[in-house]
Amino acid sequence: MSQFDAPTTAIADIAGDYALDTSHSRLGFVARHAMVTKVRGQFGAFEGTANIDTATPANSKVDLTIDVTSVETGNADRDGHLKSGDFFDIETYPSIRFVSTDVTRNGDDWTITGDLTIKDVTKSVAIDFEQTGSAIDPFGNTRVGFEGETTVNRKDFGLVWNAALETGGVLVSEKVKLEFDISAIKSA
Repeated sequence: MSQFDAPTTAIADIAGDYALDTSHSRLGFVARHAMVTKVRGQFGAFEGTANIDTATPANSKVDLTIDVTSVETGNADRDGHLKSGDFFDIETYPSIRFVSTDVTRNGDDWTITGDLTIKDVTKSVAIDFEQTGSAIDPFGNTRVGFEGETTVNRKDFGLVWNAALETGGVLVSEKVKLEFDISAIKSA
């Protein structure tokens, strides 16, 4: 199994204002299907900003808006079902929002706690992130990278549709893992 190249650390202090580089970031999710396999998906359209305060991490802020109409799982029928009233109901709730309420740091490990709003339900969610590097790209942009994940219960957000299996269990798991691969560019 091959390994990725080692990340770079071009910046000693990553404090500052950043915008998500959506073309080099991924907001994904994983759910178990029929209790035997994992189905992966992602959102193709989103925007977000962050203020990173390395001296006082609690002063850091993150604001993220996801266009739910951009959900993609590699299957058009499944994507259509996710957009319907059975799940996201994009006609009524076209976006998902996350706004941080607290940030903590332990070395390269960060925990961002915030209000996640899906449909008309807002719940506090903590997301653990690992800082994966920093770089000055060929265009002169200062970049930072983070990878993170958390697990939520989709029913907590009103995503309750399911179907029972004859063999026991359900078609779609209640627990869904959210995955974040983030590249952010420092504002000038």
